[in-house]
Amino acid sequence: MNSLKGTEIMLEQIELTIGGLLRDIAGRYPENEALVYHERGVRHTYSRFDEICSELAKGLLELGVKKGDKVAVWANNVPEWVELQFATARIGAVLVTVNTAYKAAELEYLLRQSDSTILFMVKYFKDSDYLSILEKIVPELHSSAGGDLNSSALPCLKKVVMIGDNAPSGIMNFSEIHELGRCVSDQELASREASLDRHDVINMQYTSGTTGFPKGVMLTHHNLVNNGKAIGDCLGFTDSDRLCIPVPFFHCFGCVLSVLVCVTHGATMVPVENFDPLKVLQAIEKERCTAVHGVPTMFIAEIEHPDFRKYDMSTLRTGIMAGSNCPVELMKKVVKDMHVHEITSVYGQTESSPGITQTRTDDPLELRVATVGRALPGAEVKIVDIETGALLPPGKQGELCARGYMVMKGYYKMPEETARVIDSDNWLHTGDLAIMDENGYFKITGRIKQMIIRSGENIYPREIEEFLYTHPKISDVQVYGVPDRKYGEQIMAAVVLKKGVEMTENEVRDYCRDRIANYKIPKYVKFVDGYPMTASGKIQKFKLREIAIKELHLEEGEYTA
Repeated sequence: MNSLKGTEIMLEQIELTIGGLLRDIAGRYPENEALVYHERGVRHTYSRFDEICSELAKGLLELGVKKGDKVAVWANNVPEWVELQFATARIGAVLVTVNTAYKAAELEYLLRQSDSTILFMVKYFKDSDYLSILEKIVPELHSSAGGDLNSSALPCLKKVVMIGDNAPSGIMNFSEIHELGRCVSDQELASREASLDRHDVINMQYTSGTTGFPKGVMLTHHNLVNNGKAIGDCLGFTDSDRLCIPVPFFHCFGCVLSVLVCVTHGATMVPVENFDPLKVLQAIEKERCTAVHGVPTMFIAEIEHPDFRKYDMSTLRTGIMAGSNCPVELMKKVVKDMHVHEITSVYGQTESSPGITQTRTDDPLELRVATVGRALPGAEVKIVDIETGALLPPGKQGELCARGYMVMKGYYKMPEETARVIDSDNWLHTGDLAIMDENGYFKITGRIKQMIIRSGENIYPREIEEFLYTHPKISDVQVYGVPDRKYGEQIMAAVVLKKGVEMTENEVRDYCRDRIANYKIPKYVKFVDGYPMTASGKIQKFKLREIAIKELHLEEGEYTA
């Protein structure tokens, strides 16, 4: 069989809405800690967290939020974000997650395209003044009577709610929503919940925008709950686990692979509001975390922090490294130095809620560093020829396609875009190149659009990156193609060095010589301090390419890919 379905763990899918799930878990583990922010002094048991989310849900009902209304949240990993995730689901509203790195044009596009009626936001994040950004889009903001907006740019947007205190005129305080909830009966909330179906769209996440305009991915209760359950099962999660969450909530890594992995198992969420490697180390030690998630750059920052050795990581057992290529040497360091002996990797995309494959905690380390595992329970996965669509046997490279409960309903108001990625047999075409071995383990070899074609040779950046990671001076590396008049494309490597070391471009090339094929040796090498990234931690290779074209005075149109 050349397509594989994961069935060994989750034999039956959960048939609850997200609100029903929280109520069920709160009944089974009422005194377990659900949500902990140790710096804020916030410690909610599941029983209390369920009450808070119900009260907020009632407040949204009193505010007039209807089933199917879009409610946007533009904030970092604050407690209110998690409350909103469950409160909106409880009344059938659709939570629209806003990238924390968005500026005015991106925010306006998302709010308009999503038809959002309410925006929950913080005042500031990092160096961004969110209020000033919003004022540029909605100049009517402070003159709206009673907080009811009438925006020419965003006609659907009727309310803005400030997370925190001292909201300016025209904007509600978050606490007011909780107060409104006291006016609504339990029966009214129960009536709304009874009208919901687990296959209703409940979450809309916008693709990161690494290519083209962001698209609103429509995800259901059923998509999200079961993906969280399957991934947590593969991690061996129980109600005794405590997960440190430094990844952003607005991304599936945060709100599904972290929040819903915990809630489906009665485990404890320990979020870090803004990623800081020191705060991650402190949270792990203080809260005795058994698991930690992150993208590779986060793990690099934690391990290379000068105070790393001062903190006790011995309680760690498992976690997920995902979001971009996971370097073999980094994975080994996390296992050895952070004691995350059962670290796993998850492969997927927002369109699949997001998990498609995952390594297992008892897989040999070689498999956990060289592959992205097997199909998740309930997921069917296959590799097809990128030209013909024909099913390929093990060992042959092609496009990875997935089918199952986790596939999105589609892109919001974009039926043509949806049809491009979900075929008539309900297979999601990921656009990722992969190889499946005889045992059903998958290795991602690159993006179809990121494949470098040099003088007729197909070159996959991942292979070169993995090789360069073995150099003792290199901390991180990204490989991509740049235009070349003679060969069509040439290879370029952007290298981040380890602290306190120096290296030349020739050293990089000399290291490659006689170790990898000549046509895979980077022609161009650039030493950088970091990479352009989306707020969810995905490296934007297209921006690296654009920078190189300008700096090297190359012409994008001089070749045909």
